[in-house]
Amino acid sequence: MRAKIIKTKTEYAAALARLEKLMDATPNTAEGDELELLSLVVHDYEERTFPIDKPDAVAAIRFRMEQQGLAPKDLVPLLGSRSRVSEILSGRRSLSLKMIRALVVGLHIPAELLLREPEKA
Repeated sequence: MRAKIIKTKTEYAAALARLEKLMDATPNTAEGDELELLSLVVHDYEERTFPIDKPDAVAAIRFRMEQQGLAPKDLVPLLGSRSRVSEILSGRRSLSLKMIRALVVGLHIPAELLLREPEKA
């Protein structure tokens, strides 16, 4: 297969089929090099065609809570009070800089996610 930028669904399907055939290729061989290059081209097409948005702050907090088995009351030391935690998780209150810093350190959520604006319904 000649390497080129994937532009259509048909080209994408053909590239996936070829990738499947090359999966067991030995590194540093012609087929191994083709697998590596084709993987990059497919990845590029998928990034352009199927973009995945990063979550907003509330979604990131809820995800981390789920991962760590935390309840809203567990966020009180980081955010201040049960009512404040409730307001933040419901989207009625924005995070302050102090809260963002506490969540970055306490829950290891990247600051860039906590600074995102909430999704509009």
